[in-house]
Parts: sequence; structure tokens; C-alpha cells
Amino acid sequence: MNDKISDKDKQAWKDFLSSNEKLPNKDSKFNTSQNVKIKHIDLHGFTLQEANITIEKFINDSYDHNVSKIIVVTGKGLHSSVEKDPYVSKDLSILKYSVPDFIENNIDLMKKVIEIRDAEVKDGGSGAFYIFLKKNYKK
Repeated sequence: MNDKISDKDKQAWKDFLSSNEKLPNKDSKFNTSQNVKIKHIDLHGFTLQEANITIEKFINDSYDHNVSKIIVVTGKGLHSSVEKDPYVSKDLSILKYSVPDFIENNIDLMKKVIEIRDAEVKDGGSGAFYIFLKKNYKK
């Protein structure tokens, strides 16, 4: 197999491996060279109803302004009053799971959303999640 590779190609490969050059990730949904707009929202202290109303307005406003990514901080539910309710799991935070569920069950919002996924540690880890929005071509 190596007999079919020219010395020039072998040298180019060695040069590439020894350099700091990086290839773009073609599998990435977002090209980092694009102008990516990111907005943050913190829902700490919100009731479920307040959080759902707020996130709906926030997604619509972000979509209208061509925001690509929303970082939603919900917290981990450590200070919520779920301990007082015997019918609610104390291991799950209310907003962390119910807000994405609200979005996924809202047909109008899902027309604007590409994906919802857990946040990286630098953005809040298990106390946050990302919403990736489609591009608004009407703007």
C-alpha cells in the first residue's frame, strides 16, 4: 500500500502531522467561522409557569434577532421546594427537565429550534442546557 504513495505525499503528510494546523469538523452543525450569536437566560427562582412564559418569549425574540445559540441556566433544583411535595422526585430539578419538555411540545417553538441538549461544564453543566435555533431568513 505504501508503494503507491509518492515521496512528495509522504513528506506533505509528515509536515501536516508536525504542524499545529487543524482541520475543520465537517460534522459540526455550526461552522465556527460564521458569526454565531449567543444569548444567555437564567431561570433561577422562576416558577414553572413563569419559566415557560419567559422562555417562549426569549426564544421568539432570539429567533427574530438571528441568535444561533441560547444558554439556559436552570440550576440543579437544590434550593427548590420539591422536598415538600411527596409526588415530585427529589432527584430531578423541576425546570431542568420541564422547560425543554415544554419547548419540545410547543409546535410553534419547535419550528424555530434545531436542537436542545445538555450544556458543557463551562456553561453550567447539569444545571443548564443549550437551545440551537434555526436561521430566520425573513430578517
